[in-house]
Amino acid sequence: MTQILDGKAMSSQILARLKNEVNEHLQKGSRAPGLATILLGKDPASAVYVRNKRKRADDVGIKSFEYDLPIQTTQIELLTLIEDLNNRDDIDAILVQLPLPTHIDTSTVICTVNPSKDVDGFHPENIGKLSLGHPRFIPCTPKGCMYLIQASKAKLLGAHAVILGRSNIVGKPMAYMMLNTDATVTICHRNTQNLRQQTKQADILITATGVPHLIGADDVKEGVVVIDVGINKLEDGTLVGDVDFDDVKDKAAAITPVPGGVGPMTISMLLENTVAAYCNHLASRNKHEAYPSL
Repeated sequence: MTQILDGKAMSSQILARLKNEVNEHLQKGSRAPGLATILLGKDPASAVYVRNKRKRADDVGIKSFEYDLPIQTTQIELLTLIEDLNNRDDIDAILVQLPLPTHIDTSTVICTVNPSKDVDGFHPENIGKLSLGHPRFIPCTPKGCMYLIQASKAKLLGAHAVILGRSNIVGKPMAYMMLNTDATVTICHRNTQNLRQQTKQADILITATGVPHLIGADDVKEGVVVIDVGINKLEDGTLVGDVDFDDVKDKAAAITPVPGGVGPMTISMLLENTVAAYCNHLASRNKHEAYPSL
C-alpha cells in the first residue's frame, strides 16, 4: 500500500516541538528568539508566504520583526537595513523574501546577510558547509524534503536519487544532502536528454520543475519514493504538482501530495533553523560571558 507523506501533519509535530523548546528557554529567563522578515513590494504570492511565516513564528513563540518596504527601495537602502539587523543582538535570524525586484542584485543581498543569521541557508558559506557535509543551516525546502524521505523509511545508502531541477534553492542543495547520505545522485534539467530513461532509474525521485504533471506512471519504476516540490496552478485554479499524483501513486512506495506535502514543511524548517540560530546565539553569548577574553 502506498504511503502518503503528509507534510501538514509532520509540520505540526515539528512546530509543537519547537514551541516547547522555546518555552524552556523563556522559563529560564532568556529572551524570545528574534526573526526579521523583509518584504519588498506587494507581490501577492510573496505577501502570502511572508504572512504565513510570521503567523507560524508567533505560534511557536518567535518574535517577528517585520519590514515591509516599498518596491522602490534602493539596493543601498536594503543592504544598510540588513547590516543593521546583522548587528542587532535581539535578532537571531534574517529572511529576505525572494524573488527581489529586478533593480536589486539578489546575490549581493544574500552575501550581505550574516551567515550565522542566514536561516534560508543561501549564503555561500552555508552552501559550502553543506557541500562539505558540515551544514550550519540547510535551505528550507530541501531540508523539508529530507524529513519526508526519512519518514518514508527509504534506504538511502546506495540508493539512486534523481533530482529534476538544478536551482540554488532546491536542486543543488538537495543533491548535496543526498550525497551526504551516500546516495548516488543524478541531476536533470531542461537540457537533459532522454529524461524518462533517467527518471525510471530513480529509487528516490525529487522534482522541482514547475511543469504540471510532467511525471506520470510510465516515467517511474515500481516502489519509487516521490517527493514533489512543484506547486502549479491550472487554468481552473486547481493546484497540482510536477507529478500526476493519481497516475503515479499506486506505483510508488511513498509519495507527497500537492498541496499538503512539501509546502507545509518549508515554513517549519525555516522556524527550526531560526530556533537553532537562537540557541547558537545564546550559547555564544554565554561562552563570552564566562570567558570574556575569548
